[in-house]
Amino acid sequence: MNKRWLLIGTLVLLIVLFSAFDLQRFFSLDALKASHDALKEAYDNEPLYIISVYSVTYIVMAALSLPGATVMTLAGGAMFGIWVGVPVVLISATIGATLAFWVSRYILRDTVQSRFGDRLETINNGLERDGAFYLFSLRLVPAFPFFLINLLMGLTRISSRTFFWASLIGMFAGSSVYVNAGTQLASISSLSDILSPALIISFVLLAIFPWLARWGLGRVKTRRLYARWPKPETFDRNLVVIGAGAAGLVTAYIAAAVRAKVTLIEGHKMGGDCLNYGCVPSKALIRSAGFLKQAQQSGSLGMTETRVDYDFAEVMARVHRVVKTVEPHDSIERYTKLGVEVIEGQARITSPWTVTVNGQTLTTRAIVIATGASPAVPKIPGLESVRYYTSDTIWSLTERPERLVVLGGGPIGCELAQAFARLGCQVTQVEMGDLMQREDEDARTLVSAALADDGVQILAQTKAVRCEAASESNGHSQQLIVQEQDGREKAIPFDAMLCAVGRVPRTEGFGLEELGIPVTSRRTIETNAWLQTLYPNIYACGDVAGPYQFTHTAAHQAWYASVNALFGDFKRFKADYSVIPRSTFTDPEVARVGLSEDEARTRGITVEVTRYGLDDLDRAIADEAAQGFVKVLTVPGKDRILGVTIVGKHASDLLAEYVLAMKHGLGLNKILGTIHTYPTWPEANKYAAGEWKRAHAPQKLLQWVKQFHAWRRGEKTVRVKGSS
Repeated sequence: MNKRWLLIGTLVLLIVLFSAFDLQRFFSLDALKASHDALKEAYDNEPLYIISVYSVTYIVMAALSLPGATVMTLAGGAMFGIWVGVPVVLISATIGATLAFWVSRYILRDTVQSRFGDRLETINNGLERDGAFYLFSLRLVPAFPFFLINLLMGLTRISSRTFFWASLIGMFAGSSVYVNAGTQLASISSLSDILSPALIISFVLLAIFPWLARWGLGRVKTRRLYARWPKPETFDRNLVVIGAGAAGLVTAYIAAAVRAKVTLIEGHKMGGDCLNYGCVPSKALIRSAGFLKQAQQSGSLGMTETRVDYDFAEVMARVHRVVKTVEPHDSIERYTKLGVEVIEGQARITSPWTVTVNGQTLTTRAIVIATGASPAVPKIPGLESVRYYTSDTIWSLTERPERLVVLGGGPIGCELAQAFARLGCQVTQVEMGDLMQREDEDARTLVSAALADDGVQILAQTKAVRCEAASESNGHSQQLIVQEQDGREKAIPFDAMLCAVGRVPRTEGFGLEELGIPVTSRRTIETNAWLQTLYPNIYACGDVAGPYQFTHTAAHQAWYASVNALFGDFKRFKADYSVIPRSTFTDPEVARVGLSEDEARTRGITVEVTRYGLDDLDRAIADEAAQGFVKVLTVPGKDRILGVTIVGKHASDLLAEYVLAMKHGLGLNKILGTIHTYPTWPEANKYAAGEWKRAHAPQKLLQWVKQFHAWRRGEKTVRVKGSS
């Protein structure tokens, strides 16, 4: 028999027996008063034995969440007196509470977390950070049912050690009051006599005290933090934003829209990495490379012959032309017209209220750091002696490298490896782990197959050891020495190398060190839920703040940073990361929001998986792109969406409907009930919802309906099994 069910059965049996034999009558105030003298005499004769029996009884009652804890506490005072009664009651109650906590955790936590894990994430994070404070405060108010605290805390991630010690300390005041009342048992006519309104208010104030003390200490700490910095009597600006990438631009835009005086400082190029080196140029290159691929596959569209000649330099020139076309959207001229003061130069924060740029000191009430990230350059011996590029510098190419090595198997590496392979380069992709390792295996498999089909040689589970410059010994060719999974080394000659192993937040050179603003192990600026740094009036958002490195999350964070910086004295908003979409623009695309199957499995969250293959979609068939899938993760038995992964053409566009649904709490039934134009790609979302609905069809009801229709036709019906 399952141990969990055995435990549940045992607990239920004990509770039923407690009720059936009316054992509650022995734990009433009247019963205690009637047996007080006998209990006192027994304790005087055999103190250790009576204390042991009392403790075991109290522990069992608390562990089973049985009623009577208040009377038991009074009994402790009545029998043992206050000096012995308080420690005996306190230790017994804490042990019993901890056992109840463990029982709740063992029986219910996995189920609750699997069903409501995403909703409980904020609570879990809060308890991990301040669990002792929360529990201590609750324990200080005896009017709150302690058994309920035990059971509810067992459903969270608070540690057993924290629960035990916070309970032990927190219950001291209440236990002392009740034990002391027990020493005056004769004067108590009902349990309500113990807790007067004044006493309850005192306990509430006592519970609030730790939070008030913490708030006060925080205020003192903040005052000391600011003490060494002279605060201007007046400010030139409401806000200074450092960095004009996605996060900085949106922050400045919002500030100007609410008529704040805002200055935006950019030390390099307006638009940041996304416009100049990332999203825009990479998608322009992918489009050109994709056209070449389409031309090669023209036979599948009924074309007898298609020939496309191209010039690599012209393709790269088009990439720069696209960037130039988009550039006005993020230009100084546009933002100046919007009411933003834009300054080109290197900003440095010199105090919590001052920023220097170009020899000028700006005073401001608040600062937002949005300095983005830059490509990580791996520490590979010999790298500086070879021709290598990053995702920032690869756009300077004007001649096609015949042999290209791509280091890194993440989204950037995969996108550019495929694009350059389609442009005729011999591409070798080297990755220490698996390609796209943050995605599910079925998604990785499709992307890997597509890259291989385009000619990319994939070396997964392979470590880059060193680079060797061109010489006679290696045939006048640059080469990368790698170590394969079996430990053997292999030389890969190349004409150019692209390092796409991630991006590092830009946190140096802006004065953070002088102000003592800490950074995390991932080198992001340490912020709280409101995106505040160590100094409450200095905020960070975008790649430099993390936890994501997406343009859309940078813009999303910018709203919170700007509103909190400008209006935080009156109302603050915690940054919301509950629904974050992501897309990789390989062919096929990979788009995801919420949980993946692998994440659900790792976190122990039970999900139901519904899958619809795009090879069944009419529009995909017509477009000769019938490959990929839509995979939806839902709460078991319900249509609430926990996560979606889409692999295929236009996956990033298809995902938008699910992002909207998850954000606003719409389930698969709502998607199924929405009219989708035929024949279009978004119909795949409706068909995926239909697959879920089909799996949850009420089979027994359908059997009855089948009988009904047969009866309507005049046929002799057959009784459905189980009917009467």
